[in-house]
Amino acid sequence: MRLVSLNVGMPRDIVIKGQSVTTGIFKEPVTGRVMARRLNLDGDRQADLSVHGGPSKAVYGYPREHYPFWRAEFPDLELPYGMFGENFTTEGVLEDATHIGDRFRIGSAEVAVTGPRLPCYKLADRFGRDDIIKRFLQSGRTGFYFAVVREGELGPGDEMKLISPDRHHITVADITRLYWRDKDDLDTLRRAVQVEALPESWRAHFLKRIDTRSKRDEGTL
Repeated sequence: MRLVSLNVGMPRDIVIKGQSVTTGIFKEPVTGRVMARRLNLDGDRQADLSVHGGPSKAVYGYPREHYPFWRAEFPDLELPYGMFGENFTTEGVLEDATHIGDRFRIGSAEVAVTGPRLPCYKLADRFGRDDIIKRFLQSGRTGFYFAVVREGELGPGDEMKLISPDRHHITVADITRLYWRDKDDLDTLRRAVQVEALPESWRAHFLKRIDTRSKRDEGTL
C-alpha cells in the first residue's frame, strides 16, 4: 500500500449555472514532502466547511485503481490524479477492504479512516456532467476521508502502513451501502454506530434510522 500522488490546492471562485461559488475541488500533484496537520495539508484548504473539512475530513483519499474504470466511462475526458478532488491518490487501499477506524502511518504522519465521500454538485461541475453524482455513488468508488491523528511529513511514494486495524470491521463500502442501498440493514447499522472513529454526523444519521426501523417493526410508527 502506498501514496501514489499527493495533491493540494487552495479554494478558487468559479461560476456554476450562473452563480459564483467557491470550491477547493481543484487539486494539483506536488513532488516534495508536505506537512499533514489536524485540519488539512500544508498548501491545501477546503472551501465549504459545512460539508468538507474539519478534523474527521482533514484529508481525502481516492484509489488509483478506480481511474481506469472512469477513463473507460468517460473516454473523452482527461483524468489526471487529483481529478476527484483527492489529496491522496492511493494504491492498495480499497473501500471494501478498508475499515472505519483503520489507522495508517504515512511518512511521519498517522491518519485514520473516517468514512466515504458523498459527492456534491461541485464534482458535477468538475466533470461537466450532472449524472456523475449518481454514477459515483452507484459505482461504490467513493474514496475515503482521513483524520490526521498524528501530524507529520509525507510525500508521494511513501508506504501506507496499516498499524492499527479497527476491531469492528465496518468497511467504507458498508457505510456507503447503508446510506445508498441497504437502509434497513439493522444488524450492520447497530455495529456501525459502535465504531469509535465514525463521525458524529454519521452516527446520528444511523441512530435515527435504527429508531425509525425499530418503531416500524413494533407497529408504533
